[in-house]
Amino acid sequence: MTINERIKEIRRLLNKSQREFAKAIYVSNGYLSEIETGRKEVNERLIHLLSSTFHVNKQWLLTGKGSTFINSIKDRLDKMSVLFNELNPEFQDYVLQQMDILIKLQNKL
Repeated sequence: MTINERIKEIRRLLNKSQREFAKAIYVSNGYLSEIETGRKEVNERLIHLLSSTFHVNKQWLLTGKGSTFINSIKDRLDKMSVLFNELNPEFQDYVLQQMDILIKLQNKL
């Protein structure tokens, strides 16, 4: 898989249209299309934008080795678990209540 194909794979994994993806990384739709089809070469600026915007692992993007994303869901859950266990029980309850509120808010959007 080429770096251009890996960029398309990132977009697919994030379930974004070309338009949404291009807008998020500040490039035009046409430019992204040419990147994905291999008509344009990937530059350092684009690699940086993908990494900083979508937490893409630069090594995976360049070589295909390693995990696709830096902050995988498992990494986030592991971090949440450690932090959650450090809280007093009343603060743990508060965190859970806030998560419920956020989910309800998200579902309304």
